[in-house]
Amino acid sequence: MDDRYLVLSDVHGRGWAAEAAKELMREQGLDQAILLGDITHFGPIQFAEEFIHDLGVRCFAVPGNCDPPGALPFIERCATSLHARKVNVNGRTWGGLGGCNPTVFQTPFEMTEEEMGGLLAPLMEPGMILVLHCPPKGTFDSTFSGMSVGSTAVRDLIERTKPLVVLSGHIHEDRGVEQKDGVWYMNPGAVKDHYAGMMELGKDVKLTLLDI
Repeated sequence: MDDRYLVLSDVHGRGWAAEAAKELMREQGLDQAILLGDITHFGPIQFAEEFIHDLGVRCFAVPGNCDPPGALPFIERCATSLHARKVNVNGRTWGGLGGCNPTVFQTPFEMTEEEMGGLLAPLMEPGMILVLHCPPKGTFDSTFSGMSVGSTAVRDLIERTKPLVVLSGHIHEDRGVEQKDGVWYMNPGAVKDHYAGMMELGKDVKLTLLDI
């Protein structure tokens, strides 16, 4: 039987989002969720815990660049944090990284490319599930102006290691699903814009974009 997960990113503190996500999970028959960060909108940090608690299902999560670093303990109270760590989930390695590379906006949770690569490199394994906030350079990282703003360090690690699935958010306007060089990628879009996604893992991988 396939493992199935609701994939959510960029909630940005929307109070209606938990109930909408629960309704979507009921419709799709899901009881697990993956959160790709920016649960809060520069705080309050307690909202991260409240949102995950209100979902009422098993959650895996990373923080986003608009989640202050102080939000991480609140995420960890209700979810399995994948930020700079890896875990075994039903026989597969999952790992992740929150935050993002430097932006012009100087948001609360940014790191240099060297810092991102240093945190992520020890986690990487072929065939793993990689849960990110920031996309790799060149994949679902185009802004409205056409700039490619993803992480070069993340891209290089993916190209060398070949995970099975890469989930990322951060760039609200570059939503989609793509497979290239044997790796599946999905940006589910921003919850605040009424978008979500679903990941199904079994013999095959299925990534689906949903409205929320």
